[in-house]
Amino acid sequence: MAVEVTVRPVAWVVGGREEVRDDGWGSVGAVIRLDGERFGEEALYGLADFSHLEVVYHFDRVPEDEVESGARRPRGNPDWPLVGIFAQRGKNRPNRLGVSRCELVRVDGLELHVTGLDAVAGTPVLDIKPYLAEFGPRGEVRQAEWSVELMKEYYETESAEPAQPTETSGSAR
Repeated sequence: MAVEVTVRPVAWVVGGREEVRDDGWGSVGAVIRLDGERFGEEALYGLADFSHLEVVYHFDRVPEDEVESGARRPRGNPDWPLVGIFAQRGKNRPNRLGVSRCELVRVDGLELHVTGLDAVAGTPVLDIKPYLAEFGPRGEVRQAEWSVELMKEYYETESAEPAQPTETSGSAR
């Protein structure tokens, strides 16, 4: 059964990293700016009580013709196994959706200052949720050895990239 789903960004990433890169997201600071035409500050009431967020966003820089639906070697590494697109977290996913957990530094009006969000400036944010430990995995976590190797430097800290909001409002996109 085919179902058409339409989503509209609730916010945009401003500041932080400009270019798409695989590793070094640990110290990247950014701002998630809520769409002020649709939401007021009350949409963020209580969020400052949480240390971390789960952010759903759209990999908007991945062209439709680069979307993958089969199997590939993660990051093209010939030493890693051929795995299906749903067994990895690459950006070339069928619906181009990303999910990230990041630290919430502060709430300032319609802006969420965060670190460790692995989305670049200009990325449309589809949803924002507080991270609740109770939604984390229950029981022992198991993962493929290649994925442990892949993630080794993903959240390593590089030179701090401060969150520099741009003057361009996300709602003007």
